[in-house]
Amino acid sequence: MKSFFIHFICLFFILAAAPDLSADQTASPSPAKQTLRLMLDWFPNVDHLPVYVAREKGYFNAQGVSVEIISPSETADALKLAATGNVDLAVSYQPQTIIAADQGLALKVVAPLVRHPLTTLLYLADTGFDHPQDLSGKKIGYTVPGLMDVLLHAFASINKIDDYTPVNVGFTILPALVSGQVDAVMGPFKTYETVGMAQHGYKAAFFELEKWGIPDYEELIFVCSPAILKEKQDAIKGFVLAMEQAFAHVAAYPEQSLALYLDAVPQADKKMETDAFALTRPYFATTLGHDPDKWQAFADFARTHGLIQNQVDAARLIHTWQ
Repeated sequence: MKSFFIHFICLFFILAAAPDLSADQTASPSPAKQTLRLMLDWFPNVDHLPVYVAREKGYFNAQGVSVEIISPSETADALKLAATGNVDLAVSYQPQTIIAADQGLALKVVAPLVRHPLTTLLYLADTGFDHPQDLSGKKIGYTVPGLMDVLLHAFASINKIDDYTPVNVGFTILPALVSGQVDAVMGPFKTYETVGMAQHGYKAAFFELEKWGIPDYEELIFVCSPAILKEKQDAIKGFVLAMEQAFAHVAAYPEQSLALYLDAVPQADKKMETDAFALTRPYFATTLGHDPDKWQAFADFARTHGLIQNQVDAARLIHTWQ
């Protein structure tokens, strides 16, 4: 299970051409890099591995960009801070982005990170749940308020889960399940929490959302505000191009990519991250761009099932790079 503690990683790059250049100055001047502040959706983990590969392989530097990676205090912080321009970029989720757009937040989606859902409705394997409807009358936890609780509502409606009690468990997933506080939890990733539970001697089972009525969606994406995109378009395009190189490297050299990540994030649990990476790797993006029809299908679903109140034109959220 993922840690409760958020590790703040502030990676400051000294601009080579700045007038107050310090000890990193070289004999011959080099072009100044533009710094972008990227806020993750959570503490660093293998979901973010391609970002670290882009940094460690020098792909950001080659695009004239330096990237400061920051962890949020709460999982919802990244999207809000990106929308207000307090960070340049954020890792977020497609459903959360559509919900935020419905609420009036101005956002632009600039690149994918994880192409398909990782989120599950997870439970202990020995509980005997064979169909979502078996959870009728049960207590069901959720992790991220404003996202996982609304997904749970839609999932329950589609799968006829009646009279359930929603419980905000945050990220105390395993304790909540083992103690009987809840019977299942909406929000754990099939590629991460399952590994953590196994390390603690518990076998997880789960219902995959896309197999039980939730449309396919992009689990993790990079977003920014329209104002930041306009102001820093060249730098953000450089970030996106560097990520494309990183995706290719991860696909071609998975073991080296994992080693780069583990060196960059020394506090990571190497056994857990290694096992989780094996499950996560097939879901990473390999190319840039987004499918507007896929995005619109989820937006229409969200309105039908009450996740959003208004019609959202998903294509307007997506920035297309030329």
